[in-house]
Amino acid sequence: MQLKEKKLRRRVRANEVGELKEKTVNIARVAKVVKGGKRFSFTALVVTGDGRGHVGAGLGKAGEVPDAIRKATERAKKTLIKVPLRGSTIPHEVVGDFGPTKVLLKPAAPGSGVIAGSAVRAVLESAGIKDIKTKVIGSTNSHNVLHAVLSGLLQLRDPEVVGTVRNLNVQDMGYSL
Repeated sequence: MQLKEKKLRRRVRANEVGELKEKTVNIARVAKVVKGGKRFSFTALVVTGDGRGHVGAGLGKAGEVPDAIRKATERAKKTLIKVPLRGSTIPHEVVGDFGPTKVLLKPAAPGSGVIAGSAVRAVLESAGIKDIKTKVIGSTNSHNVLHAVLSGLLQLRDPEVVGTVRNLNVQDMGYSL
């Protein structure tokens, strides 16, 4: 089970990619209720990517905002994945889900732009996807949306890889590259 999961993740090391750019998706103040009152800390949700098909996301929690962002950035660099691209869009339609959230990702014609909300847009732009249509169904909590988008991106398959598995070339499957 773990071996299959590792193949599905398509993990990449941070030193194998180009210059990474970070985008902070969400910063929230959270409270822990203790005997003497409340203890406040901050959580930060950060997306990082090189704009050429590599993207990762991380969550950091600390007593100060800069420390939380730093922790989230480190976690995002450790969780980089490779996203198969077809020009400036994705190869096929996919639905990613996480908890109560589903995110529909549809390829779009060149020049369409990224039609997406804030958390989805941050992930897709960091990955280098320039033309795509998206729709969030269910909960719009930014943590859930971000994980649902990553789940959808992990389901994407390159036409060449699918062709080799099916013993077909790309033109026989109906793709024109």
